[in-house]
Amino acid sequence: MKTKTLVSMITGALVIGAASTTFAAANPFSDVPADSWAYDAVSKLAADGIVDGYGDGTYKGQETMTRYEMAQIVAKAMTKTDIDKADKALVDKLAAEFSEELDNLGVRVSDLEKKSDNVKWGGELKYYYKGDKAESGDRTNDSQYEFRLMPKAFIGNSGWTANARIRYYSNSASANNGGSTNGTGSNNANGGTDKSDTVVDRIYVEGPLFGADTKLGKLDTYSDDVMGSGMIIDDNISGAQFKWNLGKNKTSYVKAVVGRYDFDTAANVGRSTAYDGTGDYAAFEVGYKPAAKGFSGVAGYYSLRNIDRDNASSASGKAQLSEYQKAGSDNDNIWSAGLGYKFDNNFNIYGVYAKSNLDAETGYKGDDQDKAYDITLAYKGADSTKAGTWGLYTAYRYLGEFATIAPTYDAAARGYKGWEVGGQWTVAQNILTSLRYFKGKDLGTDTAGNDADFNRIYGSVEFFF
Repeated sequence: MKTKTLVSMITGALVIGAASTTFAAANPFSDVPADSWAYDAVSKLAADGIVDGYGDGTYKGQETMTRYEMAQIVAKAMTKTDIDKADKALVDKLAAEFSEELDNLGVRVSDLEKKSDNVKWGGELKYYYKGDKAESGDRTNDSQYEFRLMPKAFIGNSGWTANARIRYYSNSASANNGGSTNGTGSNNANGGTDKSDTVVDRIYVEGPLFGADTKLGKLDTYSDDVMGSGMIIDDNISGAQFKWNLGKNKTSYVKAVVGRYDFDTAANVGRSTAYDGTGDYAAFEVGYKPAAKGFSGVAGYYSLRNIDRDNASSASGKAQLSEYQKAGSDNDNIWSAGLGYKFDNNFNIYGVYAKSNLDAETGYKGDDQDKAYDITLAYKGADSTKAGTWGLYTAYRYLGEFATIAPTYDAAARGYKGWEVGGQWTVAQNILTSLRYFKGKDLGTDTAGNDADFNRIYGSVEFFF
């Protein structure tokens, strides 16, 4: 009771102070659950003098707070700069949890972050194991280390930031502590002799333009921001991305992307089944995701044109998106739609379907390559910032090569179909473990008399900072 009493006192002071703003008569917000970690976090900040309540210490009778009220407390805490690392970590965690409410209050997290430091550093150290097995062969094993640094610099008071991602990766089984070779000869930054590599795979600016959150440069792009399937693409392009967040609670969006796509299998460890080549990429996507339970939906159009595939193997010599594609077209147009339903904070189900305009080459006898779909049932979910959280899922994934470019999945792969199960567990704050298993068939060889069986085991541990 003492914890909630102190939090309630703080809330009263902040609500009175905000009464003259346009948000004083805001629509009702959902309550923060009484057992939420946020109450203890705010109480700790109050005890350390980061936020305070009424001068007389009186209690106004509130047992819980709305997310709106909690966001006001977080906004006040974010203005403080002279705080220790432990309190700063609590403030950052609260800011991430209530980021949407802060945005509705007109408090941009980036604007407050830049007051304390002009450059922010984030990153990740990751180790993963991947074991692949075809029915007729032995399992092949691969284990990889990857270290990522992601600096973000604030550009004055413009609301823009400069961002980059620096990657170092190395295969733990290599005789020289190297990893997958980044090409050979001139294609390898180390002359083709060192099997590890360091690359800067993202470098872009981000800020408000035309009412959208805009990225310009070599940037990350992702299909399906609603369900988070990433079934069509999860990769980088050189170009521009505009995302308009719409509605009172920013539950809807429109996204437009245009740029040049350039993927090199040898330079992308663990992504050997993505489309290997270049093309002019464009996408248009709309989506809706409810703040709580209910239906969600997404629809999109994705195009890869002027395709120039590395090591094209078609008999005609024509550059192809896939070796199974009919010669004569270097433009791939993909339409996609998805629908999901969130039952509560624990259960979520969704399905996403995509269709390509490309045709298979004459004589192709495998499974259809011009479609892709993902049906997933998820229970709970791991949050890397919250120790002890976990989640499980099961999914059926069919990933035709014509209807996908660079899918996000670690276990299921482009050109395969089958079942996948997996789970994640946050063993400690910012330490996330994952385990996934996929069992299915190779679409291209799934014909009578052929052995198309395939399975993959994938495990990883990630350390975020």
